[in-house]
Amino acid sequence: MAGSDTAPFLSQADDPDDGPMPGTPGLSGSLGIPKSGEPEVPDQEGLQRITGLSPGRSALIVAVLCYINLLNYMDRFTVAGVLPDIEHFFSIGDSSSGLIQTVFISSYMVLAPVFGYLGDRYNRKYLMCGGIAFWSLVTLGSSFIPRERFWLLLLTRGLVGVGEASYSTIAPTLIADLFVADQRSRMLSVFYFAIPVGSGLGYIAGSKVKDAAGDWHWALRVTPGLGVVAVLLLFLVVREPPRGAVERHLDSPPLSPTSWWADLRALARNPSFILSSLGFTAVAFVTGSLALWAPAFLLRSRVVLGETPPCLPGESCSSSDSLIFGLITCLTGVLGVGLGVEISRRLRRSNPRADPLVCAAGLLGSAPFLFLALACARGSIVATYIFIFIGETLLSMNWAIVADILLYVVIPTRRSTAEAFQIVLSHLLGDAGSPYLIGLLSDRLRRRWPPSFLSEFRALQFSLMLCAFVGALGGAAFLGTAVFIEGDRRRALLHVHGLLPEAGSTDDRILVPQRGRSTRVPVSSVLI
Repeated sequence: MAGSDTAPFLSQADDPDDGPMPGTPGLSGSLGIPKSGEPEVPDQEGLQRITGLSPGRSALIVAVLCYINLLNYMDRFTVAGVLPDIEHFFSIGDSSSGLIQTVFISSYMVLAPVFGYLGDRYNRKYLMCGGIAFWSLVTLGSSFIPRERFWLLLLTRGLVGVGEASYSTIAPTLIADLFVADQRSRMLSVFYFAIPVGSGLGYIAGSKVKDAAGDWHWALRVTPGLGVVAVLLLFLVVREPPRGAVERHLDSPPLSPTSWWADLRALARNPSFILSSLGFTAVAFVTGSLALWAPAFLLRSRVVLGETPPCLPGESCSSSDSLIFGLITCLTGVLGVGLGVEISRRLRRSNPRADPLVCAAGLLGSAPFLFLALACARGSIVATYIFIFIGETLLSMNWAIVADILLYVVIPTRRSTAEAFQIVLSHLLGDAGSPYLIGLLSDRLRRRWPPSFLSEFRALQFSLMLCAFVGALGGAAFLGTAVFIEGDRRRALLHVHGLLPEAGSTDDRILVPQRGRSTRVPVSSVLI
């Protein structure tokens, strides 16, 4: 990059599809970027100079964000860990049980764009502090609802979505502004380890706290106290890094936020973002269904096999399956996320389309194993657990990679908005409705057969088989992403470096000389 200010540069391309002139200063390769497709990576000293944060402080910030992400998913799945007890306490069926998760996800989904907009324009640290404090208060309140007020439980679970939306849309963009390239991929993998681990801890904490206290309500009172700790850590440890600075050249102008509608139009024209979001929607559909219904399905399987007594009104339900499923979720999450990131990192050296291809392989590979897990449940609970382990490991390979794809095909000033709308899409068509849909199908099928524990098991078994089909569709979406990923990544990189104006963004700009080269500036800045 030395001497880049004096290198010849006549003008930027008038048409964004034309690309920059060959030999663009500061970038190598025939089109002005490294031939590997990777941006030039600053060293530790360079990152510290850009962000104003030492490597240790940056790592500590990621650790705090990981703790909150773990707590986020732990709270979300504590309810699933005590779901049979909630059903008996409120005297509700499968469809109403599925509605608990659907209401939460729907609220989370609706509020995500709001926090995405705010996160691209205002201080992200304070937005997260306020959201998590509110979430902790509402979660604590939900543990004191009487049995005749099931609607109030639904309302509080919906309000919990406020806190989770404020965090999930913003936290990955902080990591993106602290690290680049392989460093970012590794930190994102650590961050997304918290999803399966937190989910598993939710099952474990829910079942164990219920057993220790003799009352499922206490399971909902664990995470609010930990949420107070999270707010304090956010306030004391986390600092706001400059948006997109680690990806710009030193002589590139800072990126300015565009209007919300301009952000949406740009995202809608980004096929890699759209297709990878559809693939992630399939992941959300499958994981949302399994998260809520797997422990209940495994309990029904054991009842049919005669390995455990049925869950009767007035009695505490067996929590062993919630505990085992929680442990499996933790182990498969750590293994799957780490395996996916490592395979993708190695393949990326020879294949720039490695990320979406690994995601496609994970989803397409998980579908038959999840189907086998359901099919074998009436014959062998051990075989069911083995197939669930393999299927969830393959499914977990997607988490960190999908987040990384979004961060490198979307420019920094609209990443929170992109995170928000990926959340909306994945939850709207994924886990917002899948728990309720599975419960509704189960209730409809059960009415066709005489009442029995076997009919309850078969109804839920056949309903959950929908997950394997949806997983295969998600794999196809990631294969489509692989077709466009190289071009979309290159366009985002050139835009960050100030070398590629967006379509429609040059109508009110003119070319003027600046430091020996031509640059586009707003007409209003010249006519002062």
